[in-house]
Amino acid sequence: MILAGLSTTLPAMLFAYDFRPLEAVMEKAVSDTVFPGASLAVFYKDKVVFHKAFGRMTYSPQSPPAETTTLYDLASLTKAVATTSIAMQLVERDSLSLQSAVSNYLPGFAKNGKERVSIEQLMRHTSGLRAHNFFAKSCTTPEELFQAIEADTLLTAPGTATLYSDLNFMLLGRIIEKITGHTLAANFHQRFAAPLGMHSTLFTPSTSMLWRIAPVEKDTLWPFKVPRPLVNDQNAALLGGVAGHAGLFSTTGDLLNMVSMLMHGGTLKGHTYFQAATLRKFLARNGHQRAVGWDVRSLDGHSSAGDYFSDSSYGHLGYTGTSIWVDPERELAVILLSNRVYPSSENIKIRKFRPLLHNSVARCLGLPIRQTAPSSAQ
Repeated sequence: MILAGLSTTLPAMLFAYDFRPLEAVMEKAVSDTVFPGASLAVFYKDKVVFHKAFGRMTYSPQSPPAETTTLYDLASLTKAVATTSIAMQLVERDSLSLQSAVSNYLPGFAKNGKERVSIEQLMRHTSGLRAHNFFAKSCTTPEELFQAIEADTLLTAPGTATLYSDLNFMLLGRIIEKITGHTLAANFHQRFAAPLGMHSTLFTPSTSMLWRIAPVEKDTLWPFKVPRPLVNDQNAALLGGVAGHAGLFSTTGDLLNMVSMLMHGGTLKGHTYFQAATLRKFLARNGHQRAVGWDVRSLDGHSSAGDYFSDSSYGHLGYTGTSIWVDPERELAVILLSNRVYPSSENIKIRKFRPLLHNSVARCLGLPIRQTAPSSAQ
């Protein structure tokens, strides 16, 4: 196996794949202002077959070029890469139960109809909590933010509807810190980043690393005098830059190491991070729209993963223009990191671009189009 963390731009002929159409798709995305720049990695049949950066840090011609070592704000990839991975270990070691009520860990949550919300419902986004709230408008500290969530009411009864919510993973990050007695950042570094060799993956990067970090949109609504943490998400900034739903920064090279571990069932280079059975448990759809912590492709055929990834695929998206999609059936993973939110998050061209990208990768690899299962009506 090629060590993912050591991969650089690889010549296409090395693996006899012609990636020129993929490169053209990425270059057109830059020229069409889908994003200023991006880093793209493709992991196929246990090898890094493509790893290259495109564009620049900003749209300025004088801006430094994007590199495969550029750090990107992962946004909601934090939910899957960090928070869910830690939760897998805690569940496996009986420190956390998916069936337990959130209020078993956070007693103040047991009010206004939230008494029966479970950990699994947080992670499948079926808790009934609202999708988002600008907490900085009414809260000044992390404690006040969590008190506001505890005082909130549900939009739907627990377990009855799927509504993707940042609040679910804010709570889960808080629970992990309470169970372990350590910050989410310390947990992720010790359990995953350090042993996986993810040396450029971290929360709250220092100002000395700014030259490596792709910029995001400027927050003109930050209401506090204290310096604002770098993370794009304002609620994560209010939580000090370390939160269960956002805050992690990384590179495509580092994420290749994480993805390789996942594709090997939780084990890499003799180190077991969690059992394959635990991973299967978290990835099981079980009649839900989403897996536990990860997303799964919609069975109706519409997915940011495009038309080639199989029904066993799982992945996650990030608001800043990031994504990971893994297809264990086809032994394929695609990692895209970009800063589409620079200079403004009003740019949503990436929504149409994501399936185009994944289709292009699959075609370059010569994969057949996904076969949909026949409906019961047929």
